[in-house]
Amino acid sequence: MSTAAAPTVSEPSVTGRLPALDALRAIGAVAVVGHHIGFQTAVTMNTTWGGWLARLDVGVAIFFVLSGFLLFRPWALNAATGLARPRAKRYLWRRALRILPAYWLAVVVCLIVLPQNGQASVGDWIRHLTFTQIYQPGQLRAGLSQTWSLATEVVFYLLLPLVAVLAVGRSWRPVRTIVIVSGSALLTAGWLTLMGLGWLDTALHTMWFPSYAAWFGAGMALAAAHVALRTGTAPAAFRVLDDLASAPVTCWAAAVGLMAIATTPVAGPRDLTEPTAAEFGVKLALYLVIAALILIPVAFGGPSRAKEIFGSSSARWLGAVSYGLFLWHPMVIELIYLVDDRPLFTGGLLNTFALTMAFSLVYAAVSYYGIERPLQLLGSQGRRRPTGRGQTPGTPATDVAAPATTPPTVAAGTPVPTVGG
Repeated sequence: MSTAAAPTVSEPSVTGRLPALDALRAIGAVAVVGHHIGFQTAVTMNTTWGGWLARLDVGVAIFFVLSGFLLFRPWALNAATGLARPRAKRYLWRRALRILPAYWLAVVVCLIVLPQNGQASVGDWIRHLTFTQIYQPGQLRAGLSQTWSLATEVVFYLLLPLVAVLAVGRSWRPVRTIVIVSGSALLTAGWLTLMGLGWLDTALHTMWFPSYAAWFGAGMALAAAHVALRTGTAPAAFRVLDDLASAPVTCWAAAVGLMAIATTPVAGPRDLTEPTAAEFGVKLALYLVIAALILIPVAFGGPSRAKEIFGSSSARWLGAVSYGLFLWHPMVIELIYLVDDRPLFTGGLLNTFALTMAFSLVYAAVSYYGIERPLQLLGSQGRRRPTGRGQTPGTPATDVAAPATTPPTVAAGTPVPTVGG
């Protein structure tokens, strides 16, 4: 086992949830809405500061890193505390309850209600209902083009139980675990190399899981470090994460600085022009560091004013309904433009954003209270049984919002005949 260092902070329980992280879902979702509205109103392409709106697709990096952190944490925590591994069957069942019903409803409504989808084929229905809409070009339908990221994340969900077992091994060695999950960066690097050689399409294959393996791996590595620090099994070097967390303003200022770099052409074009493999790689690297800098002050360190704000009831509510915001906001954009008879690339930025947020939150609240929350309670039945060595605790099975944005390769996703991009 690695040289242990005493925990540097005190927490109510090492197995407890991290409620402040709920707000990160809200941040990611609102950023995504801004990204889509910027493209829809053409502010992204037609203003000097539109690059900031174009790069609000950084929200997908926040979601992916957060998914890696929250979903891998139970495996790392159980290994560190001597408990049995989480059961893959239960984990997949809870993922299915969390994701599928609300998603399927959104697919059905978009394919039926939006006029642009009037000619949707049986193949369109099958692809969107089975998360296979990203494996052929031009298959994302109106109001559903943002679902590329959910289709990508579903691959991570399915791979996680196997990867987690391989990464944790039979004994808890946090350094080894971090080295193994960090190997995901090699997968992404290899994928980028194939793009650079022209063997992969930078319009299609930038939506596939290998492009983002490094983001999920970064979240998993941070989860392993977090568990090691809280259980006193971390080498002293890991304390830098708690030290960084003690300076949240510095971390977030650094993230803003990296965002400023990302707004330049070095991270690729703002419009639907395909980036080069190098530009896409730069964007992936910048977004990974930005997401980590946003997450660290909220997940690591001791109690702070920042965590109090992120853990407030309003912030956590926005986080709770963020999945619905992800699912419904592109359809709301489509409907606003249809009802108002607006041409594409017109409309005011602020009023379109306000209308989209208002109506999307209504849809999101209905989705959460009518579908998501009841099914989460169903999936949580039996979680709070007494636990002991050899039993799987229920508390660390923190949920995570699905990602929501267009592929970071372009300003508004795959060039399909939709408005929400």
